[in-house]
Amino acid sequence: MEKLKKRWGLTSNWQVVVILLVFSITGYSSLLIAKPILNIVGLTQEATNSWIYRPLRILLIFPFYQILIVMYGWLFGQFEFFWNFEKKMLKRIGFKRFFKEENN
Repeated sequence: MEKLKKRWGLTSNWQVVVILLVFSITGYSSLLIAKPILNIVGLTQEATNSWIYRPLRILLIFPFYQILIVMYGWLFGQFEFFWNFEKKMLKRIGFKRFFKEENN
């Protein structure tokens, strides 16, 4: 617990628990959202080749995860942590130009 507090710059064990809870809820929620959306567009797991279905589902999960993690972070009172986490992750995957560089 202490390693996570130090790495993430947190002050209490409760913050670590809340953040881990938000990560788990976000992952599960994004999985639950993606399946019905694929079903709505006519791509079911049973009727679609798994080499097509699984990559499409992963591509669909990604944007939902990005949105949900910030929303759940806000609901659980950890918006700043998750907004910074989100900016850092998006910069790493190539969206750096959308965020101003902050002078520290």
